[in-house]
Amino acid sequence: MVVDDDAFILKVMAELFEPEGIEVIAAESGDACIAELVNGYRGVILMDIMMPRKDGWETIREMIDRDLVEGNVIAMLTAKDVPDAELDELKEHVIDYITKPFEADEIVALVKEYLNYLQ
Repeated sequence: MVVDDDAFILKVMAELFEPEGIEVIAAESGDACIAELVNGYRGVILMDIMMPRKDGWETIREMIDRDLVEGNVIAMLTAKDVPDAELDELKEHVIDYITKPFEADEIVALVKEYLNYLQ
């Protein structure tokens, strides 16, 4: 799942992963991410930090509060070069901090690695 309020990022990620056989669930907000998790989604989550209404950190906190973390691998995918203090607080739930822009082949390789963690 890619959680990002930027429609362009959601489109690009689908174009990168789907040819590799990796289905992409696009969630345009933290609330959309939570809804997918409540509906049973489990897998890799690439989470943007800066989103309106509920940022990535608030979304992860809600995932924890609602017991929606298990079975998921969360990586932050953000334009912020320097991690927020929240990363220290939530680092046990976040596997990686990836900054935009990213190299297409590197992000695909990382997600394949994260998928291996889930198997």
